[in-house]
Amino acid sequence: MSSQIVVEAPGVHRVEAHTPREPGPGEALVAVHAAGICGSDREVYQGNRPEGYVRYPLTPGHEWSGTVRAVGPGVPASLVGRRTVGEGFRNCQVCDRCHAGETTLCTAGYEETGFTRPGAMAATLTLPARLLHVLPDDADLTAAVLLEPAACVAAAALKAGARPGERVAVVGTGTLGMFAVQFLRAHSPAELLVVGTRGDREALSRRFGATGFRLRDQELPGDFDVVIETAGSASAARTAASLLRRGGRLVLTGIPAPGADGLDPTDLVVRQLEVHTVFGAPPDAWAHTVRVFGAGLLDPLPLVTHELPLTEFARAIDLVGAGDPEVGKVLLRP
Repeated sequence: MSSQIVVEAPGVHRVEAHTPREPGPGEALVAVHAAGICGSDREVYQGNRPEGYVRYPLTPGHEWSGTVRAVGPGVPASLVGRRTVGEGFRNCQVCDRCHAGETTLCTAGYEETGFTRPGAMAATLTLPARLLHVLPDDADLTAAVLLEPAACVAAAALKAGARPGERVAVVGTGTLGMFAVQFLRAHSPAELLVVGTRGDREALSRRFGATGFRLRDQELPGDFDVVIETAGSASAARTAASLLRRGGRLVLTGIPAPGADGLDPTDLVVRQLEVHTVFGAPPDAWAHTVRVFGAGLLDPLPLVTHELPLTEFARAIDLVGAGDPEVGKVLLRP
């Protein structure tokens, strides 16, 4: 029997039978291969996701891969049978920001798969077909689950605009940080430094292309062209800015708790730093991610440490929050 997870309210969940929803006009029905668990899924379960960014009861799951099983009217039949991933933001497509391609800034309000709409911690997922990004026929679907966080980092890499031969750095060594290393490595940097809080991440950082590794409390250089911050800790943004040369480019992706050390506006102005931010991934970042993955330049699999059945949702949430260095990306299989 196929099943799904339903989070009734913070801290309360059940596993129940799943009935696929037939695709309507413009929609596709996807058989889910696996769904990843992100810190934001833990927030959903604990009840500390910001108001307006979750709607209970809810089937979570915004990181996923699968195979198209059926399509509704108006969708090319050639999609059936294709391996796929999909965007989470349910944008309106008609506001100015959507027309500009900035779908994560849609003015119609926030709607996202796995937070306000049913997600992929179920046997199937039905969603607008326009959100799908088709993968190569031989794509590894387990690796592809991680293309959602990778797409968020792709958005950061595109904004950073790193050029070959530049000196680049990444602050943070989690899933996003390791993807940032891989995207920046593809630009042939002269130097690629990773700054983190855990020495046990050095080997993986170097495997993905880092040329140097420092712990945050060590003496840090300050002459990089580009820095991507992925840590989201209270001091991460300030640490990232300190690494830059005058006129350098900073992209922030982490979301620290309220009261974090802000960037110093005097420092930003005097050193003429260029600051960008990323929240989610627009379509061009998704397309870039799938292209880079298809070309073999992105290797998500080493980041996956656990694959559990859907019925072990509670254990998976605990694993993600335990802070155990042996726990990387946790996947749930329907």
